[in-house]
Amino acid sequence: MSILRGCCLLAVVLFLLAGCKPKKKPSLSGEGQVAINDFIDFFPVRTLPYQFTDSSLEKMEEDSLLISYKVFTQFVDDSVAGRLFGKGVKPKLYAMARVKAHGGENYLFIKSLSGDKREAFVFAFGKKNKLTDGLSVLRVDQNSSTQQSASIDKSYSVNKIITRKNPDGSISDGKDVYSLNTENGKFTLIMTDALDATITELVNPIDTLRRKNKYSADYGTGKMNLVSIRDGRKSDRLSFFIHFDKSNGTCTGELRGEAIIKSASLAEYRQGGDPCVLQFIFTPSSVTVKELEGCGSHRGLRCSFDGTFPRKKEPKSKGNKKKTTLGK
Repeated sequence: MSILRGCCLLAVVLFLLAGCKPKKKPSLSGEGQVAINDFIDFFPVRTLPYQFTDSSLEKMEEDSLLISYKVFTQFVDDSVAGRLFGKGVKPKLYAMARVKAHGGENYLFIKSLSGDKREAFVFAFGKKNKLTDGLSVLRVDQNSSTQQSASIDKSYSVNKIITRKNPDGSISDGKDVYSLNTENGKFTLIMTDALDATITELVNPIDTLRRKNKYSADYGTGKMNLVSIRDGRKSDRLSFFIHFDKSNGTCTGELRGEAIIKSASLAEYRQGGDPCVLQFIFTPSSVTVKELEGCGSHRGLRCSFDGTFPRKKEPKSKGNKKKTTLGK
């Protein structure tokens, strides 16, 4: 009997130990239905304050943290995803962190990869685990003079910070602070410190590219406002670099890319993974830039790329090179 009781006791202990095993996190890399609790619990929990930098987004991703786009859009609808990622873009997504607020809300940080674009977003889910809003918090750029970081502090404010080393050796800082509005459930800008514009000399990174096209030239006024157009990699494209400095340095913007030629006097920048859409309208003496869709990640919050820029005189060069039309 004692042996029997011992066996029964051992069976009970083994059963209890089996029940104490931690629940294994489900994989979210497939296409099947996932419960909202499993989706939220999939994100690694982090304590406040939580912070990360642009260099951390450059690190190799862990496959165990991969979230398929189909699973992601079970909880973040296509309209929100399209607004943040760009229309028709389906990036690779990786869970970064989860911060749970005292009120029951969850802030989920996620890394997005699309081509060579790396970006981090935060998504807020309310007390009933329903999405309220999403926000881009950091996007890796190619500017070696700047460093970016993003954080969420103990008051659940989301901070976007940029630090720039200027040519004269000085350091400039900029910061935008967002808070989740409890009334409308949207991330709202509550404070901004503009990046101090102390740059006194602008370096054009595409200056050495060919300028055989009819409209390949420099446009703008002054040293700090420039729209530079050069020949693209293909005959139907134009390379461009834009830098502007408005309102005595309180609002700056910069973007480098390639625009597709649409007609004899029109080109358009539209890049997968970037919600920004720019239109270039050329005349023999100027270019007009129109911001068709939000380019906020490339400029200050209270200005835009819109403007008409006069064509600058080309520097004298040896020999005369024949110009082509925009579309040829």
